[in-house]
Amino acid sequence: VQLQASGGGLVQAGGSLRLSCVYSGTIFSIRCMVWYRQAPGKERELVARIIDNGATDYSDSVKGRFTMSRGNARNNTRNTVYMQMNNLKPEDTAVYLCNVRRSCLAPGGYWGQGTQVTVSS
Repeated sequence: VQLQASGGGLVQAGGSLRLSCVYSGTIFSIRCMVWYRQAPGKERELVARIIDNGATDYSDSVKGRFTMSRGNARNNTRNTVYMQMNNLKPEDTAVYLCNVRRSCLAPGGYWGQGTQVTVSS
């Protein structure tokens, strides 16, 4: 399974970005899609995840500001997950990584290369 994340960049505090992650390959067993982030000197943090049935959950640090969604078959984006990030704060600065796996209850899965998000104050 291959993943390609994009959409990062430099934005001022209060601004918005939309991240995308496209996955391809042997994907029939993928049921859970996750966004993580890792800031310099900090541990990797789970930001948001979406289960195959569409249910989502978020870390407390981004709840109410970030929205994760999935593409659909109608416009051929079924294998794409998005994360709309609003009201960005300097503490959101990190490399954002997408991960897909068979189950949200199991570790591991496949990783993309990450996309840098930098929020200036």
